[in-house]
Amino acid sequence: MSTDVHAAAADAPHAHHDESEPHGSLKGYVIGFLLSVVLTAIPFWLVMGGVFASPTATAIVVLGFAIVQIVVHMVFFLHMNARSEGGWTMLALIFTIIIVVIALTGSLWVMYHLNVNMMPGHDMSQMP
Repeated sequence: MSTDVHAAAADAPHAHHDESEPHGSLKGYVIGFLLSVVLTAIPFWLVMGGVFASPTATAIVVLGFAIVQIVVHMVFFLHMNARSEGGWTMLALIFTIIIVVIALTGSLWVMYHLNVNMMPGHDMSQMP
């Protein structure tokens, strides 16, 4: 019985090192770096080259590239996935995104209503 306890205690320091957990490798970091460079260079070229006639279309495409680049950074550099730390990192990410969306939406709503209701001189056509 005491040998089982000692054997379990000897393995305990290494028990938290599961081989299935993602660890950074040189290949993973190089792939992440190259994807980041490409995902930065393409929007730069789109803006500087004036590829789209509409600034709105350019902004939407650049925003799409930014979202993809955020995902690349989370996967290749932060090693986030649904399996790491029992899913808690993904849960924390989802919670953070929800809080940021609520804060941004509320801020934009407040700024819009302040602009509409508080700015004098917007409706000058009705002045006598």
